[in-house]
Amino acid sequence: MSKIVEFFRVLWNFFQAAPTLIFFKPPADDTKTSLGLMFQNTAAKYPNKSAIVCGDSELTWSQFNALTNQYAHSLKNQGVARGDCVAVLIENRTELLCSIFALAKIGATAGMVNTGLIERPLAHCISIVESTKCLVGQELLASIAGVKGDLALQDKDYLWVADPLESVAAPDWATDFSATLADMPTDNLPETEDIIAGEIALYIFTSGTTGLPKPAVIYHRKIMSAAKPYSTVGFHAKPSDRMYICLPLYHATGFLLGIGSCLYSGASMFVRRRFSATQFWPEVQKHQTTLFVYVGELCRYLAMAPECPDEKNNPLKTMLGNGLRPDIWDTFRNRFGVKRITEIYGSSEGNVSFLNILNKESTIGTGSVVVMLVKYDIENDEIVLDDNGQVIEVEEGEAGLMLGQIDDRYKFDGYKNADATNDKILTDLREPGDRWFNTGDLIRKIDVGFSMGLPHYQFVDRVGDTFRWRAENVSTNEVGEILNTCDQIEISNVYGVDIPGAEGKAGMAAVTLIPGQQFNAAAFTDFVDRELPAFARPVFVRIEQEQDTTGTFKLFKGKLKQQAYHLDQVDEPIYVRQPKSKQYELLDQGFYQQLINGNAGY
Repeated sequence: MSKIVEFFRVLWNFFQAAPTLIFFKPPADDTKTSLGLMFQNTAAKYPNKSAIVCGDSELTWSQFNALTNQYAHSLKNQGVARGDCVAVLIENRTELLCSIFALAKIGATAGMVNTGLIERPLAHCISIVESTKCLVGQELLASIAGVKGDLALQDKDYLWVADPLESVAAPDWATDFSATLADMPTDNLPETEDIIAGEIALYIFTSGTTGLPKPAVIYHRKIMSAAKPYSTVGFHAKPSDRMYICLPLYHATGFLLGIGSCLYSGASMFVRRRFSATQFWPEVQKHQTTLFVYVGELCRYLAMAPECPDEKNNPLKTMLGNGLRPDIWDTFRNRFGVKRITEIYGSSEGNVSFLNILNKESTIGTGSVVVMLVKYDIENDEIVLDDNGQVIEVEEGEAGLMLGQIDDRYKFDGYKNADATNDKILTDLREPGDRWFNTGDLIRKIDVGFSMGLPHYQFVDRVGDTFRWRAENVSTNEVGEILNTCDQIEISNVYGVDIPGAEGKAGMAAVTLIPGQQFNAAAFTDFVDRELPAFARPVFVRIEQEQDTTGTFKLFKGKLKQQAYHLDQVDEPIYVRQPKSKQYELLDQGFYQQLINGNAGY
């Protein structure tokens, strides 16, 4: 592309984005605006247009709103009141969205629980947000049955939501919520128009960690402030578009970026329960989806899949999400013909967000929050300070820990737990009294060519005690604390390692066994399957005779990360859990070569 053509392309993208970037700001806390009202207004504006396709079912916006109103009226009859929190445990389907929107319409909060959790992590999530009720999908009834004894809820507080794929009666210990809907009114609720931007709409749990995630507080103002730019500047969404949504909706990416953009624009949505690489392109063609919300891991699966006839001349024109690697970026641009790739950066709890508004290559884009990139000592897991005890900003092109300035416009809402929130705030960095959100991410500023003077950035890595695997954040400290409760293990040291061809970092645990113990792979497998969600389970386990620590007993990770699972650098036994394997087994040269060659299948 010539420089002149590039100049006008960037100029065109900028002027498309300018109205949103210049004139839009988050609503004040006392403004009467909310998720429920946005949904309701969109339904009124496009009553006869397709709103959602899920499975064999399709609803217009008017039908969608009427059904949601029945949910809302029934929830009120069940005693749910404004300010209450209701845990929601339903897979991606129309009924999940009806539940969330209905709670928003009556001023209650949806605690959006990860559908993959069981036992202690599940009970923790429902309890930590002080749920007064639990909307549970029929498909996840067994998960709830396993933790009922650990929760303070009464049987009537479990609201059973039927699964259209099956015909099963509600259990006798739960309220058959679905059976109550037919007799409910379909009209809008008057209180919806009184909900204000400063009320809590959702708790979205940090995919964060070990099964003891932290609930990030999502106010209505955050949803409203995200919906417009993602829809107009990111997707360029129109009412005639349809979005392919297969990400779990209990995560911010699927819900805030995907669902929020559809609510703002009136675009239709195709919602899938879970991702399928083989069905993706046939469904894109069948439902003529023009927009796609992604995470990098999902895109990697599509890029690795054999060519499919339906990928040719597909209708996808714009995709928006996070974590897309440069090589996968090229695949979507060239092989799949997606013209607009809008990589974003942000977090559920944070105040920093970037958006690739100018459609540049391999960048998380630009934003309006004031940020600093400061020097960070990865080996010692700490910010580098100068002789005066001040942070040091990195040179352009150098990776640094990103800090986002907290002010009245770009607030840091944090978590339900005040201590967890305060742990992410740094103060007095540039001037007395200033406050900064520690993103925990290494970011670099990059040159993307002509960009109207807007600075652009690139994601480098997570720092310290967190890494990304399977599009989830994994806390090494928390995983280690869980592993330390295993009756075989005296102490564990958890870290992330690279696997060629795999997105993110795979978990690896260097464990020292209790004296006299021999490593029992079967028992260890049972333990991690019981105590950790799939994304937090270590892929590799290294058996150590003793652990190296600092003078303050902090475990060293640097050398362990460097050696990783390389058999020529490690004398101790290394166990691996191969893809789809039911148990850990010794890593041998054959599978090691598959790992190194990028053919291990992770």
